[in-house]
Formats: sequence, structure tokens, C-alpha cells
Amino acid sequence: MRLSLHPSLLLACATLIISTTACSRKVTQNGKASYYADSFDGKRTANGETFRQRHLTAAHRTLPFGTRVKVVNIANGRTVKVRINDRGPFAPGRIIDLSKKAASKLGMINTGVANVEIKYKKPKK
Repeated sequence: MRLSLHPSLLLACATLIISTTACSRKVTQNGKASYYADSFDGKRTANGETFRQRHLTAAHRTLPFGTRVKVVNIANGRTVKVRINDRGPFAPGRIIDLSKKAASKLGMINTGVANVEIKYKKPKK
């Protein structure tokens, strides 16, 4: 038995496959990262959680709460994955505020600020 497909149906299927794979939802941002002062430990975050320096969390101005973000320290190549649970940073030029544990994994405790690249998937519409 031979299966025959109409050329326009075949074209429509090919277009659907290409459009769902060609448009990646991955987003990359570059900028400066800083980390929270110890005085914030135990305080409430914008999503209502209690902030803990020992957790792998971060603040971003616009990403939805719960978004998982991979952060790369450009100077040394170290990476960490964090979950967004707060809003900020509000200092000019900064794109993300990290917990102390996340900053430590990136090797930026001594410098306080680092040039980073953040990667995440765009939320589904």
C-alpha cells in the first residue's frame, strides 16, 4: 500500500515543524550581577518568600517569579542555576541580584560585582 500526500499538505506540515523548532525561546542577557547584603537574610521577598542567603535564588526586574536562570561569570566561566523570587536590582547597569550562595559559586564574593551572562527560556504565551 502506498501513501500519497497532497503537496500543499506536505508543505503545511513542513512549515509547522520548522516554525516550532526554528524559533527558540532561549534568551540571553549580559550585564553586571551583584549579591544581597547579609542584612536581607530573613526578610520577605517580592513573591512573599523569606529570603535566605544559603538558597540559590535571585532578583530580576521583569522575569516571572519561579523562572530558572543560568548565570555565567564571564571572567572565570563558573556557572550557577538560580530561581527568581524577588524584584531588583535597582542599581544602574545591574541585571541580576544573587543570593550569597549563588555569588560564592560564581566566585564573586571578593569583587562584589561581576560581568555575567544570564540565560533563560522565554515564558510560554
